[in-house]
Amino acid sequence: MSKILTLILIILVLVAGVVWTTQKPESGSYEKITAEVAFSMMQEKQDLVVVDVRTPGEYADGHIQGAINVPLQSIDAGDLSLISDNDQTLLIYCRSGSRSATASKALVKQGYISVYDFGGIINWPYGTVK
Repeated sequence: MSKILTLILIILVLVAGVVWTTQKPESGSYEKITAEVAFSMMQEKQDLVVVDVRTPGEYADGHIQGAINVPLQSIDAGDLSLISDNDQTLLIYCRSGSRSATASKALVKQGYISVYDFGGIINWPYGTVK
């Protein structure tokens, strides 16, 4: 009997883990994810936008393929014309992770509901483009 209960408990923990990792962040918050998770999301999901919040000069020096450049200063000023859909899944990055966290918080405050911060491009092992 205890083996069955242990097995049921293990299954419940595994199911809870799968559900937790596939849900969108709670409204009013963003989720911090790894570069690996972000890369996986990029490979699997069509309806998302990768947002580079560095300066235009930094973006020109090299960025993640397909990313759009919306500098942190633009986000703070409310200039969000490139990401006008508040329901859009957003993957946010900067150079080291500081600006991406600030931008993610600002985007949530401005009504975006599916915001994921994957830190800095310095930790991105999948290559960049110019």
